[in-house]
Amino acid sequence: MSEYPPCPLCKSNYTYAMDALLVCPECAHEWEPDGEDVAIDDVFVVKDSNGTILQNGDSVIVIKNLPVKGSPQGIKAGAKVKNIRLVDSDHNIDCKIDGFGAMALKSEFVKKA
Repeated sequence: MSEYPPCPLCKSNYTYAMDALLVCPECAHEWEPDGEDVAIDDVFVVKDSNGTILQNGDSVIVIKNLPVKGSPQGIKAGAKVKNIRLVDSDHNIDCKIDGFGAMALKSEFVKKA
């Protein structure tokens, strides 16, 4: 699709050239195409179900009814979760949900509010 390499941060294929730099429109990372870009393995990128990059403190909305182990009712679609914290694990969002307490969610089941 593009003759430019993917973004070293978020691995997006939609990079483009701007002056002497390559730019990623999804995460706004800029780097030199022939220069030694620092391999950024320490940066953790989490995207929601629409591909929007999430950050600590964001608010998200649950897009699917989610069952909760040990509870007779689950988390309803449309529930708003405030002040999320991103973690590097299978369930990459830690949060507190009213009526449930501390929870871990997968980013594929939420969208940014």
